[in-house]
Amino acid sequence: MLEKLFQLKAKGSNAKTEIIAGITTFFTMVYIVFVNPSILGVAGMDTQVVFVTTCLIAAFGTIAMGLFSNLPIALAPAMGLNAFFAFVVVQKLGYSWQVGMGAIFLGSVGLFILTVLQVRYWFMSAIPLGLRVGIGAGIGLFIALIGFKNMGIVVPNEATLVALGNLHDPKVLMGILGFFIIVVLGAKGVHSGVLVSIVVVTALALIFDPAVTFNGVMSMPPSLGAVVGQVDIAGAFDVALLGIIFSFMLVNLFDSSGTLIAVTTKAGFADEKGRFPKMKQALLVDSTAAMAGSYMGTSAISTYIESGSGVSVGGRTGLTAVVVGILFLLTIFFSPLAGLVPAYATAGALVFVGILMASSLIEVKWDDLTEATPAFITTAMMPFTYSITEGIAFGFISYCVMKAFTGRWKEISPSVLVISLLFMIKFIWADAH
Repeated sequence: MLEKLFQLKAKGSNAKTEIIAGITTFFTMVYIVFVNPSILGVAGMDTQVVFVTTCLIAAFGTIAMGLFSNLPIALAPAMGLNAFFAFVVVQKLGYSWQVGMGAIFLGSVGLFILTVLQVRYWFMSAIPLGLRVGIGAGIGLFIALIGFKNMGIVVPNEATLVALGNLHDPKVLMGILGFFIIVVLGAKGVHSGVLVSIVVVTALALIFDPAVTFNGVMSMPPSLGAVVGQVDIAGAFDVALLGIIFSFMLVNLFDSSGTLIAVTTKAGFADEKGRFPKMKQALLVDSTAAMAGSYMGTSAISTYIESGSGVSVGGRTGLTAVVVGILFLLTIFFSPLAGLVPAYATAGALVFVGILMASSLIEVKWDDLTEATPAFITTAMMPFTYSITEGIAFGFISYCVMKAFTGRWKEISPSVLVISLLFMIKFIWADAH
């Protein structure tokens, strides 16, 4: 049956290798079931319910990817989008989490439409490399800033905007320890470094932090009614949210598409143009899962670069993904652990993700100011304005300005020009009302 479903021999693999690859991928990305509830809890969502829905949508999306595309790729709630939703849309702008999740849903619908109309890769390839890199790196710095804030190492200051936190606070020290556990283990090639860090810091928190209490390890999953289906799609139809909806769509477009190409290239499936077998099915699965994830209240779903860890140990078929999905399903019975993990225990993971995402800046043509300027503006404005949307907007506009006023206006693609004009309209008209 497995041979018929996944063509193991044709892919040069076997069931044992695929199972090991699935377990490897699972342990490199299972941190999301702790990090996602921690982030969405800031928006007022029930962390134990989000823990379960995170497991469920990761399981269903990943199993669907394995069965329909036969690729060793796992899906889960996207890092960056969940932080943008909780810390900007809800906490900073004051929208309810239901409306904010509605905005994510509409952005996911846009991604699905682009996929169905088969313009997704055309749209992505039309965006200059510098802007694509800037968006990814900017999200990385934005996530890292949130990680430092949750760790307590960065605090508000009226005179200097931000300042160094109290290094004598045990919580800050435990957060720093967690970060270094991750990066040291990562440097040694240990795939489960993030999970190890969360476990160690949470164990220490039980000893040194009176606010952290143990309420058991396993239980039957709680009722999901407090989160699932509560998305307010009608409320998200707000002119003021158009830029945010578009940003959700754009970020997920680049993140998911780029990850698919990266993982399939590592597995030896992709050609020089980034095309790979069953590409259409894979794109449909990931865009459908993105809509389902936001409807279930877990933020948009995206493919995970951690899938590369399973590929590195031999994963070549959808059986790897199915194994990952089954492990996520089994994890739903550990929901009491979601309330046990403090924010500073997951902060190191956020900073680590920031490092990985910012590393792409090496691809920018720094000797060409018309490319370097928009890449830098995009990257810098996200953490400095505390908004992914504003970073994308200033990046696109600065690209058009640099190209137009240096006589290189022909390099401006129609899609970049349209996006820039839409953001300018947003700043001039929508933000003024």
